[in-house]
Amino acid sequence: MLPSQEASKIYHENYMRNSRTIGVLWAIFTICLAIINVVVFAQPYWIGDSLSTPQAGHFGLFHYCIGAGPPSKEMTCQGSISDFSAIPSSAFKAASFFVLLSMVLILSCIACMALFFFCNIATVYKTCAWMQLLCAVCLVFGCIIFPDGWDAEVVRDLCGEETGKYTLGRCSVRWAYILAIIGILDALILSFLAFVLGNRQSDFFFEEVRTENKDMAVSRIEVQDRRNPRFTGPRY
Repeated sequence: MLPSQEASKIYHENYMRNSRTIGVLWAIFTICLAIINVVVFAQPYWIGDSLSTPQAGHFGLFHYCIGAGPPSKEMTCQGSISDFSAIPSSAFKAASFFVLLSMVLILSCIACMALFFFCNIATVYKTCAWMQLLCAVCLVFGCIIFPDGWDAEVVRDLCGEETGKYTLGRCSVRWAYILAIIGILDALILSFLAFVLGNRQSDFFFEEVRTENKDMAVSRIEVQDRRNPRFTGPRY
C-alpha cells in the first residue's frame, strides 16, 4: 500500500488534470452561450411571416421590419434599444430588458474567469454559477413575456386579426426564439456544472488541509521520539 502522502499526491495530480479538462470545456461552452445570447438579443427574427401572411415581415425584441406588400421585396425597419418609445409593445420592452440583463450577466461571467489567476478557484466557480443561473432565469422571463405583446397593432397587421396574446395567428416562430430556448437549457447545464466544480474544489481543499495537518502531526511525533527515545532494555 502506498504511503498516505504519495497516494494524496497521485490523487491530486489526477484530480487537477480532470478538473482542468472539464473546466476548459465549461469555459468554451460559456463563451458559446454568450454568443448565443448576443445573437438572440440583436437579431429581429423571433417571429415572422409565413406563406399565408399578406406581406413579408419579422419581429425581434426591439427591432422589426415590415414589407411594403407582395409585389415589393423592400422592407421598412424600425425600433432601437436606445429608443424604448419605438418598441411597439410594453411586453416587448420588458422582454428586451430581461434578455439584455441575461446578456450582461453572461458577459460578466466571462470577465470573472480572469479571477481564476488571483482568487480561490472554488469561489470563482460558484460566482459564475450564480451568474449563469440568473442568466437562465432572465432568458426564461424574456421568452415568457415576449408572446404577451403579440396583440400589438403592428403585429396584428402582419399576422392577421386572429392574432392575440400568446396566439400567433398566421405568423410563425423564427430561429432566434428557438435559439433563446436552447440558451436557457445551456445556461442551466453550465450553472449546474460550475456548482459541481466549485464544490469539488472546496472538498478537495479541505481534504488536502486535513492530510497536511495529519502529516504534520505525525512528523512532530517522530521528531519528539527522536529527541526523547524510550528505554526498552531490561531493568535491574
